[in-house]
Amino acid sequence: MGGDAAPGVVIKGANIARQRFPQLQFLLFGRESEIRPVLDRMKKLESVTTVVHTDAIVRSDERPSVALRSGRSSSMRLAIDAVRDGRAAGVVSAGNTGALLGMAKFVLKTLPGIDRPAIASYFPTLKGESVMLDLGANVSCHARNLVDFAVLGIAFARTVLGIMRPTYGLLNVGSEELKGHEALQDASAILKMSDLPGVFVGFIEGDDIAKGTVDVVVTDGFTGNVALKTAEGTAKMINEYVRRTFRSSMLAKFGYLLARSALVKLRQRVDPRRYNGAIFLGLNGIAVKSHGGTDALGFANAIGLAVDMAEQKFIEQIRIDAAALNQQTPKKRAAAI
Repeated sequence: MGGDAAPGVVIKGANIARQRFPQLQFLLFGRESEIRPVLDRMKKLESVTTVVHTDAIVRSDERPSVALRSGRSSSMRLAIDAVRDGRAAGVVSAGNTGALLGMAKFVLKTLPGIDRPAIASYFPTLKGESVMLDLGANVSCHARNLVDFAVLGIAFARTVLGIMRPTYGLLNVGSEELKGHEALQDASAILKMSDLPGVFVGFIEGDDIAKGTVDVVVTDGFTGNVALKTAEGTAKMINEYVRRTFRSSMLAKFGYLLARSALVKLRQRVDPRRYNGAIFLGLNGIAVKSHGGTDALGFANAIGLAVDMAEQKFIEQIRIDAAALNQQTPKKRAAAI
């Protein structure tokens, strides 16, 4: 029931995902009177879908604390409960981000060895794709939190992006070793001595994100969210500039016709719907947050992300990597700091 055009976009997105992943079964949580008229027009989806009715929903402007206390029978909470109980492999929602994160953390709990969950997403770069975290769940972080984020990001890169030995770095105000605050310095020292299944390159700067300097960008939620919004705003600005340029004259319009096929490829490469889906990493269960304003294709991609995480045993990989890091001796950890 979450999102600007729910439940229609959600159901249509599920139908696209069904075609991509014929093995899927769906649980749709929400008001059956609103779900059925849309679902009844998609017979193949209906045959693999169970509707779980509830009148209660979490409003987009509802405070997370209020939703957590009073939303036990909401569609969002019931969907998360299904993951906890093993009735679903993951939950995908386009609803209230804060409420979804708060409920998921409360119900699913964090994985052993992980102190705080992080919001992550992946982006196009000049070299392919990279994942960045945290994007807003933790505004202030200690060194240990940043190390945990590295563990989570590496596991995502290995399982979902298919990079067996990903490179990872800490986002900083400079690449020099003496730059950055204490938490960054301490996290860097720990990661240099860790045995994580990746290559630590040290500190990276903001322009390294789009360059694809590393496969995993590790940062606190404040910096990550600013970087994310800046990238989104820049992409929209460039898109608008291109649109205006090709409409500026008849000659420019003719140039658009000549360049149309190349522009279509560019649009597909940077289409935000392709990268729709922020992931709550570090929880004992799969939870994906779709953008509330996406269309059916974007929501289908968010579902696909959850499917990839489940099929590639993402949670199991985090358990292995976190356990390996925690087995480091106290003396080795102390020496690192």
